[in-house]
Order: sequence, then C-alpha cells, then structure tokens
Amino acid sequence: MRTPRDRREAWPEFLELWEELCVASARPGATVVVEGERDRSSVRQLGLPGPVVLVHHGRTLSQLAQELGSPPGTVIVLTDWDLEGGHLAQRLRELLAPGPGHVDLEFRRKLGKLLHGELAHVEGLAGWARRTAERIGAPLEHFVRPAPG
Repeated sequence: MRTPRDRREAWPEFLELWEELCVASARPGATVVVEGERDRSSVRQLGLPGPVVLVHHGRTLSQLAQELGSPPGTVIVLTDWDLEGGHLAQRLRELLAPGPGHVDLEFRRKLGKLLHGELAHVEGLAGWARRTAERIGAPLEHFVRPAPG
C-alpha cells in the first residue's frame, strides 16, 4: 500500500498519463471501453472527453466487438485491474485483433502499474484522484475538468 508521500510522488505521473489518455480518447475514431456505468462516471469526472462504451450493457462480448470494429478505429480498453477485468481486456483484444482497427491496452497497463495496491476498479479513479489532490493542497478541479455526460 502506498503512503501519502508515495501518492504525492505518483501524482505528476498520473496527471501526465491521464492527459495522454484524454488526448487519445478525443481522436477521431477512438473509443474507450469500461465495464460499467460507475466506471464511466468516474472517468467523466476526471475529464475524459471521448466516447465511452460499457462492456456490461445487454449484449455479448462478440456483439460489442462487432460494434467497436465498425467503422475501424482505436479501442482503448480500460477494464478493472482485477481478474475479471484482465480476462475481459484479453478477450476484447482477441476479438478485435483480426480487424483493421487498433486495440490499446497500454493505458490500462500503465494505470494499473501506477496505482498498484491502491485501486482494483476503474470506478475508484475519481475518488483516488480527489483524495490525492486534496492531500497536495488543491481541489481536483484545479487539475482536471469534468467531461460532459
């Protein structure tokens, strides 16, 4: 588990990585995939601007992959850092790999490494960021602006 000091030291790296993710998600044809509605709410609170699609939304993973692959673009997989999230990420990669689009698992991997031991679920990102910003002495809104919807 990280100490508050470690968390403060990770904060600049988190902000840089999050900014890269925001830029990538805003590119034409990019879509971010999260597991559920609370995950989408969390990334929106952190200002993620691009389209965010839910894995768990009344369709099979194969159907989701078909939707994501047409038209081809970049699919940024941001599933949880637990066993189920890992399985979902790998399965999406397998289903989308034969297509002309690009599957990006790097943001998930880098965030998981950065947050290791502190978070297992994407839905906790906004709360983690808010607590960390407050420990540094500024509100979260000083660093990020919530995205609409």
